[in-house]
Order: sequence, then C-alpha cells, then structure tokens
Amino acid sequence: MNTEHRWHILAVGLILCGALDAANYTYPLRVGNANPRILVDQNDIPFLMVGDSPHSVFSNLTSADAAVYLADRAKRGINCLWVNMLCIRPVEGRPDGSLVDGAKPFTATIAGTTYYDLTAPNQAYFDHIAEVIEMAAKDGIVMMSDPLETAGWLPTAVANGPARCRAYGRYLGKRYKDFPNIIWLHGNDFQKWNVPSNDAVITAVANGIKEEDAAHLHTVELNYQASTSLDDPNWAPIIGLNLAYTYYATYAEVLHGYNQSARVPVFMGEANFEYERNGDEDGGTPHVLRMQEYWTMLSGAAGQLYGNKYMWRFLPGWKDYLESPGIVQLGYMAKLFQARKWFKLAPDQRHAFVTAGYGHFISTGPPATATTARFADNDYVTAALTPDGTLGMAYLPQGGTITVAMSKLRTRVTARWFDPTANSFRTIAGSPLSNHGTRQFISPGKNSAGDPDWVLVLEADGGGRSMAQPGAGFPPR
Repeated sequence: MNTEHRWHILAVGLILCGALDAANYTYPLRVGNANPRILVDQNDIPFLMVGDSPHSVFSNLTSADAAVYLADRAKRGINCLWVNMLCIRPVEGRPDGSLVDGAKPFTATIAGTTYYDLTAPNQAYFDHIAEVIEMAAKDGIVMMSDPLETAGWLPTAVANGPARCRAYGRYLGKRYKDFPNIIWLHGNDFQKWNVPSNDAVITAVANGIKEEDAAHLHTVELNYQASTSLDDPNWAPIIGLNLAYTYYATYAEVLHGYNQSARVPVFMGEANFEYERNGDEDGGTPHVLRMQEYWTMLSGAAGQLYGNKYMWRFLPGWKDYLESPGIVQLGYMAKLFQARKWFKLAPDQRHAFVTAGYGHFISTGPPATATTARFADNDYVTAALTPDGTLGMAYLPQGGTITVAMSKLRTRVTARWFDPTANSFRTIAGSPLSNHGTRQFISPGKNSAGDPDWVLVLEADGGGRSMAQPGAGFPPR
C-alpha cells in the first residue's frame, strides 16, 4: 500500500471524527523523503504543524496544571508546543530559574561568578521536564524544546564557554534521546547571533545534543522583527527545520524561507500573539491572527505556532483564556487544510493561478498597504495550487475580487467560499465550474464575525480532498 493511500485511509477516519488526532502519529518526526518541504511521521504520514507557545510550562506550572493545559490543547488539535527548558526573565520565570517547587536547574555556579555552571545539572529539575514531556507524549504532542533560550540565558552561555555548553548539550541529548516527541528548538530573540562568540556557545549546545541524540530534528529562532534560521549559515549543518520569525506580514518571511532551500521545510515559529501588541503592530486580534495563519499556509509552510499572552507566561487566570477566539479559529484553519492535500500545495509566487486582484506584496517593515500602516488593512492575496491541478486555494484578507486562471485546474471545479470565522462553506453559483479560460470571483462580503476575509477553495472533482471518498469531511452549509 503506497504512502498516499495509507494517508487517505487515516484521514477518512480521523476527519470524520472531527479533527486529526495527534495521538495517531508515530514519532519522532522527520523531513519527508518524497517531499522534503514537509514533515512526516515514522509511517510517512504528512504532519501539519499546528502549535502553541507555552514557553514557561515547565517552570510556571505544577505537574497537575501542566496536565490540564496539555489535555486542553490536545482536544483542540494542537500537536506541538514551543517550551523552554530554562526560564528566567524575560520569559517569565523566576530570577533563579527555579520550578514552582523551588528546584533549581543547576547545583553550582562558575567560580567567581553568579552564573550557573551548565555542567552541574540538578537531576530533580530535569526529571520534572521529563515527566511533562511524557505527559505530552500520551496526548500525542511534540515538545519543541529550547535547551537554553537566548533572550534570558545568553550571558550564562557565554560565561560557560563552548566546552561547557557542549557538555550541557551532551547531557540533554543523553537524557532525552529516547523521548520520541521532541524537536530541539534553539535561540529565542537571538538578536546578536552574528557576534561569533554568541553563536559559538549556542551552536555548541546543539552539537552536543547531536552527539548523543541523532534521532530528533533541530531548528533555531534568530532575531526579530524578521528572520529565518538559514539566515545564519552556521546553523545550516545543524537544523532540519527553517523557522520563520516575523511580526510583519508572514507571507514575506515564509516565502523567503521557502525559497532558501527546497530540502529544509519552513514553518512560522513566531508572529503576533493573541491579546498582545508590540510596537508598530496591530496586535493579535482574531482577524490579524487569521491573516497570519492563512498567509503562512498558502506560502509553502509545513505549519505554524500560535501564541497567547496568557499562556506563554501562564498569567493569573490563564485557564479562563484556554478557549479563546484565536485558538478556536486556528482549529478551523487546521481542519480545512488537513482535510485536503495541503502537503502538495505550491505557492503561486508568479501569479499564474490568481492573475489579478492579488493586492500589494509588502516585503519589509510593518505589513501595510500603500496607503495605511495598519496590519489589518494589508490586502495581499496568497494563493497555492497542487501540481496536478486538483486543488487551488486563495486567501483574501480584505475580500474583494480576484481573477483565476481556471485552466490551471485539471477538470471541472467545485467552487466554494470558506468562512474562517465560522468553519462553514458557501457554494459558488454555477458550481461545478468549467476549467477553461479565466474567471472572476467576488467574495461574499462580511463573514460571520463581521470581517472581510474569506478563503476560496477550488477542487477538481473532489480530487483535492485528502481522503478516499470525495464529499467526506466538512458538511455542506
């Protein structure tokens, strides 16, 4: 039985149940052989990264509260989490980096300094991390684990030097190599990665891990406001995933990463968080979050991480924000793509598919149009098409009219508008449509949330569905 047919059968059962269940994947993940732009599990099942960013889950939650959080995210279809193994400020940990129970991460400091000695790990501290990773494994969640995040711990790494950092990496690699649900994620607001002494100590941690653990993928987050892992050539031999980082228009940075390498999948590691606002951005309103998400998925990404102000810090009352508009609508996005051959979509960079009405591409700076500085007014339409012409999709962040080259599709086309705020479809008049010539599509106006954004979904005789029988998945509405 070939890989795609196995995937079809799995998708039938899972999607009919309402969502892809992360517990059905066999970890660890790896880069696809047939398609190295995506991640797959050990059975070659395509893995769409749908993640959250609870950076301080190890340090700020008890085991019991971590279990509550993990169970909630699992039931919402979240399949990976960015977590920091060490937390101080500014990642909302305590000044000594201790756990809730007071356990410190290391048992000694470097002589004559106040910096922890990275070669003196406290077993009780790292046992707690192991416990939470094991709980996540039972929920089918991959822990994207940052061993020494650089926003807070870079001075400690520099004080330790490359040799100690490499030894720390070897300790982590040996301690966690048998946990299947891990991806190693380095950096974090790594603003000064281009200083050789800084890069040397963080790459030393990664190389130390790789000495003991050859099974797990690595990635790194570099600098804001816009970067990808491969911007730093020192990381190219280490990483298997290219992390795009931007608080500007996500399509620009994801496409930058997509075009850097055809053999290293790109994903959106960090963009605007729900309930937060930074500098010149509009912040994480539901509309902005949807723009980020659909722009990302139609620009060639292997997936993305969402973020929530209350969850990355676990602020008082965080449980009241578990079911937020952002996480609910992220689930709608995930189900839309998981029900289709998302892993075959290629971004329409030359506008051969959507030929007109695609708006303004903003490559740098705040994601504004030519006349406004507001993120939420950015009008760029991202589109993608499968090589066999069975599935074409376009995201219209401001609605409007686009022109589509119907001849790019294989056969007659089922045409629908997807409302990303209601998880519902509207069939377009005359569907199924001819696949000849060009055709204009006018979005339906306001969606159910009163915003202008819609997703155009064109499927050639159901061929874009990632399941055995066409018509399964979302009920027609």
